[in-house]
Amino acid sequence: MSLDPITLTVIQSGLQQVCDEMDLSFSRAAFSPVIAEANDRSDGIYAAEDGSLIAQGSQGLPVFVGVMQHSTRKIIEMIAEGRVAAPRPGDIYIVNDPYLGGTHLMDVRFAMPVWRGGEIFCWLSNTGHWPDTGGAVPGGFSASATAVEQEGLRLPPVRLFKQGELDPEIYAIICSNIRVADQRIGDVKAQAAALYVGQARLTRLLDRYGDDTVREAIAELRRRAAEQMRAQIAAIPPGVYRSTAWIDSDGVVNDPLEIRLAITADGEKLTFDFTGSSAPCAGPMNSVLATTHSSVYLAMRHIFPDVPISAGAFEPLEIIRPEGTFLDAHYPRPVSGCAAEVSQRIAEAVFAALVDALPDRVSASPAGSSGNFALGGEVAETGQSYVMYQISGGGYGGYAGGDGISNGCSTIGISKAPPVEIMEQQFPVLYHRYALREGSGGAGAHRGGFGLDYEVEILRGTARASFVMDHGRFGPQGVLGGGDGAVNEVAVTRSGETFTPEHLSKAQDIALSAGDRVRVKTPGGGGYGDPAARDRALVEEDVRLGRYSAEEAERLFGAG
Repeated sequence: MSLDPITLTVIQSGLQQVCDEMDLSFSRAAFSPVIAEANDRSDGIYAAEDGSLIAQGSQGLPVFVGVMQHSTRKIIEMIAEGRVAAPRPGDIYIVNDPYLGGTHLMDVRFAMPVWRGGEIFCWLSNTGHWPDTGGAVPGGFSASATAVEQEGLRLPPVRLFKQGELDPEIYAIICSNIRVADQRIGDVKAQAAALYVGQARLTRLLDRYGDDTVREAIAELRRRAAEQMRAQIAAIPPGVYRSTAWIDSDGVVNDPLEIRLAITADGEKLTFDFTGSSAPCAGPMNSVLATTHSSVYLAMRHIFPDVPISAGAFEPLEIIRPEGTFLDAHYPRPVSGCAAEVSQRIAEAVFAALVDALPDRVSASPAGSSGNFALGGEVAETGQSYVMYQISGGGYGGYAGGDGISNGCSTIGISKAPPVEIMEQQFPVLYHRYALREGSGGAGAHRGGFGLDYEVEILRGTARASFVMDHGRFGPQGVLGGGDGAVNEVAVTRSGETFTPEHLSKAQDIALSAGDRVRVKTPGGGGYGDPAARDRALVEEDVRLGRYSAEEAERLFGAG
């Protein structure tokens, strides 16, 4: 290597800073609370040759790491094949097709090449969760969808921006197929602006160090990431590690779906085999291949957080294509639950498989649900339509070093619930409750963290509610003798009567009027280790703080 360590480190930090600035620019300029407040977005730098990941923002969703690598690669391939128009400086492609390296339709990806000397040096790409992309129900989370067309507008790669100018015809097509279209221009311009910010910052870095030096640094960083991942894998005793994770139902057929995983460690690499998992399902809980891969990557990122993020970190991870299962969805299978729910069950399966081999690194299962709650309605006084999208946290699993975090973000990213004040300001709703769901963590030597308990009322007009959540039938798994976390609970109060959806935490198109309420109790994390081994002082503190009654503490931990 001709680069000195200091220059390599400065370039590595510079690439990271480019991505971080894109993330911040995107959130600060976006209109939708799910992006501006919840940070349901991500930005990254990808290789010109094949779309391999170079760097990703530290403030972006990890699940998009592998996904944008796949989608950028697809755009490059389709351009080479003549299926997509070739780019020019300032062009930005838009794509949300799940089967072209995506997730669900609401995760809309932009990609822009960065030119140097008449050639593409790299690609910048980002993803933002749009509150609505059309389809059968507001918000796109159609729990009963049996085909992707019912979930919304599906876009192949097309140039939305041409030489820096928004194409009004393509934009008109998009707006004609989505709800509250007048609000999307803010998100579209924010998403594009983030890429232009990234281009300016990256150009400054290239001008300072030179294209060849930065290329050399990128190659060396990739090599080192692969080397570091292999070093971590070498610490795993050789063998086959197995686990099973379950999804409550697919939203159409009320039977569980099974994820079977066998991880083979040979000292050099890990091989992930999902053979025996459930077949493709009728409802929207199918996962496209890009999301399945990315779910494995993010799980390993949780286990080995010190390995730098780049395509090199994925090289020692071999994923056998799960053909014939619901983890390798093809058109026209519906997929709205893949990114936010199935992905977390895949990560849960990875954790459960490796906890025996790495008990000091792997936790019990986290809540593992993004709590997707979409509400679309109309304000009676003004006739104005809206689409509200609520995500929520849950408990993390206990681990060797202590109890799980309470009301943590989902396994797949850093997205946080938008502030209640923002939601009440933008939508005709009132939150009557927003609190920790105390006692919901699984019992253990280190108990799981607590989930969230919130209740929201429709204040004016009419609305339609849809849910695509999970862990309503099976709580997050405890490990090494620990208990499972509490299950997800959804209750709808309509005209004074309260009911639970047939599929527990999945339902669509529930008609609501002013005064009706929805209450959600998110899962707690799984427990870690034998509950009887829990420090008595910690049990007493939980009782003193009202997290458990004395009787509950006696039953769960064997102490009052």
